[in-house]
Amino acid sequence: MATHSVVSREEWTKARLALLEREKELTELRDQVSAERRQLPWVRIDKDYRFATPGGTKKLGELFDGRHTLIVYHFMLGPGWSEGCPSCSYLMDHVDGMQPHLNARGVTFSAVSRAPLPEIDRFKTRMGWKFPWASSFGSDFNYDFHVSFGQEDLNRGSVEYNFSTGPAPVEDLPGLSVFAREPSGEVFHTYSGYARGLDILLGTYNYLDMTPRGRDEESLAFSMAWVRHHDKYGAGYEVDPEAGYVPPVGAAVPHCCGCES
Repeated sequence: MATHSVVSREEWTKARLALLEREKELTELRDQVSAERRQLPWVRIDKDYRFATPGGTKKLGELFDGRHTLIVYHFMLGPGWSEGCPSCSYLMDHVDGMQPHLNARGVTFSAVSRAPLPEIDRFKTRMGWKFPWASSFGSDFNYDFHVSFGQEDLNRGSVEYNFSTGPAPVEDLPGLSVFAREPSGEVFHTYSGYARGLDILLGTYNYLDMTPRGRDEESLAFSMAWVRHHDKYGAGYEVDPEAGYVPPVGAAVPHCCGCES
């Protein structure tokens, strides 16, 4: 933790007012970017995606639940995984409370994962979550939105993610996609975000950013190595600063070329 000077209330107020000007600049810039986001062109969804839900098989348009907008969080939980991604779970812990507020504005939220519905429901029950969560098992949905990758892509070391190409450490990565539904029933893709673009969804980070220590991740080899499923914090909780990213048990990962005899 950095050493901070201790000053009078008057000196503190002067420094705080200077920072306030910067915060206002950031708020204005965020408003501008948000307006530009709303002006993005749309892409018509022509593929007949199907999802398994507790209410039966549904098309993409039916996931809107009668509302005009659908937010899909691409949750990292593949077929056969022992549990969902801790970082995605960290994000999902922020979701249930906002559901009535989103619905009041005509917006539906749903997580979507490739795992079969029984595997999703088992993990969802463990975590105590209530938000809608559909399975895209057997569908191209996750692949078409560039959050899931085949073993061949992993081994080649080049996948399309976050609008660029590069290696992926595991077969699924996080993302968020937004869709609009017209009264005619047509569905359009309006926005997708990935990687650090999802930071804004993490309310805990936003609170930590206002504290003296902040996120306190600078000394960690993997920034989110401290994150656990919320039922795994406890008396034995500790963080290994040298720990890297650890894929969930059962997840497909790149085969190490040249390391096999």
